[in-house]
Amino acid sequence: MSYRFMRVMIFFDLPTESSEDKRNYRNFRKLLIKNGFVMLQESVYCRMLLNPSMEKSLLDIIRKGKPPKGLVQALTVTEKQFARMECITGEYHSDVIDSDERVVFL
Repeated sequence: MSYRFMRVMIFFDLPTESSEDKRNYRNFRKLLIKNGFVMLQESVYCRMLLNPSMEKSLLDIIRKGKPPKGLVQALTVTEKQFARMECITGEYHSDVIDSDERVVFL
C-alpha cells in the first residue's frame, strides 16, 4: 500500500465574548490538540495524515466537536504543497540581550 502524505489545516474564528463562548473556544482547541494538531499560528492548526480515509474520519470528529457559533474551515493540501509554504515575517524586536560579552551595560 502506498502512502500519500497530506496535511489538514484548520482555520477558526470563534467568539469569546461570553463565558460560554470562551468555554466552547477552549473545548474546541483541546479537541484539536487531543487529535494531534499543532498550532501554526493563532487560530490555525495543522496535522499530517497518511491517506484520504484518515482525513474523512478526522473531519467527522471536527464537525461533531465544532462550537455552535463562529467559523471553522478545513483545508487539505499535499505534503509537497505544504513544504512549499513560505514564511514571511517582519522585523523582529526583542528586549532580550543575546550577547557573548561578559559585561553588558544598560
